Amino acid sequence: MLDVSCSVSDEDESEVNPQGSYCSSLKDTCKVERQLGNTELSYFLPSRASGVNDMYLHLGFVAPEHVVRRARVRMVWAILRIRHPLLASKVVMQGYDDVRFVFTPPQSPEYALVDADSNLEYRTSTKDELIDSYLNGARTLSNDRLSYLIVSQGGTSLPSPPLTPRSMSPFDERESLSYNHDIMICAAHFLGDGMALHQFANDLFGLLGGGKTIAELEAQLKEELSSRWAADSTRTAVLPNALEDNFIVSPSKLRSAAEKIDFQLSQQKLVGGHTFRRQTKQPRRTIVPTISYDPERTKNILKRCKTHGVSISAAIFAACNIAWAKMCSEKQELSMMMYSALNLRPYFTVKPANDSYWFLAISYFNVILPTFIPRSIDLSSVFWHRARVAKEQSTQAAKNRMIVSRSLLMAEERGQRARLWAKEDDERERGTFVPPPPAADTTLRTPSAALIGLSLLGNLDGIYKHGTFPAIKLHTLTTGSRQRSGGMLLFGYTFAGKLWVSLGYDVNGFDKVTVEQFWENMLQTMDEFLLK
Repeated sequence: MLDVSCSVSDEDESEVNPQGSYCSSLKDTCKVERQLGNTELSYFLPSRASGVNDMYLHLGFVAPEHVVRRARVRMVWAILRIRHPLLASKVVMQGYDDVRFVFTPPQSPEYALVDADSNLEYRTSTKDELIDSYLNGARTLSNDRLSYLIVSQGGTSLPSPPLTPRSMSPFDERESLSYNHDIMICAAHFLGDGMALHQFANDLFGLLGGGKTIAELEAQLKEELSSRWAADSTRTAVLPNALEDNFIVSPSKLRSAAEKIDFQLSQQKLVGGHTFRRQTKQPRRTIVPTISYDPERTKNILKRCKTHGVSISAAIFAACNIAWAKMCSEKQELSMMMYSALNLRPYFTVKPANDSYWFLAISYFNVILPTFIPRSIDLSSVFWHRARVAKEQSTQAAKNRMIVSRSLLMAEERGQRARLWAKEDDERERGTFVPPPPAADTTLRTPSAALIGLSLLGNLDGIYKHGTFPAIKLHTLTTGSRQRSGGMLLFGYTFAGKLWVSLGYDVNGFDKVTVEQFWENMLQTMDEFLLK
């Protein structure tokens, strides 16, 4: 971990652990902090202005009214914020190279409940209203609020109970009728990724819909606060590692040089010559058209993919490719490139000192496919061949023995680029920006543009242990993030036995006809080759 300096007065007895946390005993407060790594910085710096990449996860479910009473939700939210300290941290920026997470452990269960309550909101909004407000309204999160929980009861307004209410008897709870509810979990992307978000949602519902009474949850809150953040344990407490600190890096200069050459060569292979035509006449407005396939059709789709030896993720890559190729009339000699995230957790070589799973652990890989469609070959054969190629490229990326070094070098490059752009943005805002002289490099470069990003989350029913929260029946899941102008991301996953596909994009950032035609082609391609 990077060391963090801390200025304290001579009278203030402080201790600093290796990660950079410090405790002030005279003030009876403790702060645990660390600097952001390159990957975290690459997400944090662009988010400062309007919350670009701020994540959300919406879940619709049916449950008894008592399950979502504010007192219970607040108690569970407090437990999880103690368990995952980045959720309750703040970000302090003192320079482009000095940005820190700062976590102040609650001094008591009451403090933890107050903190949870101030980051919890009840509304009477529909799913679409919740998502639209988060994506297109004023930013929900900030440097002082890195996570937020919104509960909507579809028109049912309940009074706010005291922070430590009396326990309701299990008999009364079982007698409650069930209603439809919505929950939206909001978190800055530099805190974590999709895997963390969905695992967290599973744990949230496990506590809300499990068998514990509110008195038992209150006892759990006290126990977790004491075991994790009591005065003695805080002296050695740490926040979850930055991504880059989860690997043992060889000190060999020869190895380092070889890794840099490998990284440069791998980047030169990224050939893509297609992008959506952009326009920036109006402010950003993100929409998320979503379709789902019922369980029976989903089973047929998965069975058909298995027959052809591919996953549904590989098939979605191929569907995007065919959808674009059908409407592409120029530059067909250039490949079409798509990118997706790669979970780096399986590659960690450092045992984390904090057991929280809330941290950012992703890199990226690319799938490159031809743009033209051969007239002499049946289109179905082309589709399944390209799905197999997408699977092969995805597997090669995940199993490449240089995956760690490539990911770390990519993180370093992204971090440097984010610092440069952030500095330019700040100078433009102050009116002091001076454009650099035009580059003299006249080297002919191969185009390396991605058409679209895909977030392929796989089978989320493998994460959500529905049997552990029998009082709750989940039925809808939508996820995404606040976008920059001209942003676009396609999502694909199975949940509650259904296949879901959604396209989140800035409706004002692209040519309307082109995007709508692509989405229509995408759905037609899936119907034609995955269902028939």
